[in-house]
Amino acid sequence: MIRDNPAERRYEALVGDVVAGDIIYRAGDGVLTMVHTEVEPAWEGHGVGSRLVRGALDDVRARGLRIRPLCPFVAGFIRHHPEYDDLVVS
Repeated sequence: MIRDNPAERRYEALVGDVVAGDIIYRAGDGVLTMVHTEVEPAWEGHGVGSRLVRGALDDVRARGLRIRPLCPFVAGFIRHHPEYDDLVVS
C-alpha cells in the first residue's frame, strides 16, 4: 500500500505494517517537490521503489497537483513512463 503522510512530508510504501520505503517531498503552491526516495535494504530489488513512485504520482494526479522531480529515482521513473510527463513542472 502507498500512502501520503503529510505530517512527515513523505509518501510511504507499506508492506504489512512496515514502512519499506518513502519519498520525501516539499509542498507549496500546488507543487510537490520530490527530493529523495529511499527503500529499506531488506526490500531493495522487490519493486517497492517503482510501486512507491507510481502510487505517489497517481495520488498527485488525483489531487490535481503537479511535481518537481529533484530526486533522480523519481525523474528516471518518469523518463521511462512518459504518461506522467504532464505532472512535471520545471
